[in-house]
Amino acid sequence: MMNTQRGITLIGMLIAGIVIVIVAIGGLKIAPAYIEYFKVKKAIVGVAQMTSGGTVGQVREAFERRATIDDIDVISAKDLDVTKEGNELVISFAYPKRISLFSNISLVIDFAASSNN
Repeated sequence: MMNTQRGITLIGMLIAGIVIVIVAIGGLKIAPAYIEYFKVKKAIVGVAQMTSGGTVGQVREAFERRATIDDIDVISAKDLDVTKEGNELVISFAYPKRISLFSNISLVIDFAASSNN
């Protein structure tokens, strides 16, 4: 009768540990980019509601004020697309974010949103 052992080996534990560390580091580096994106999205939704009958210039001024208060520096007012859809003012933006993970490996995320979705 053969006695077989089952379970995780030392090498398996090391590999699992390395994978967990890589995922954790990646998550810690990616999370701030998403927090920043949601901050910008919240700002444009607020500005669109505040300046619903305003001009493009008023929208850009309102965003600059909001960006100063909320410490938004990833985009500026000139990066916003301001349009009207029917009677609704729509503000949208798009920008890429490059995140250096480690060594020469980076992640690029293309963020885009508008005030009506």
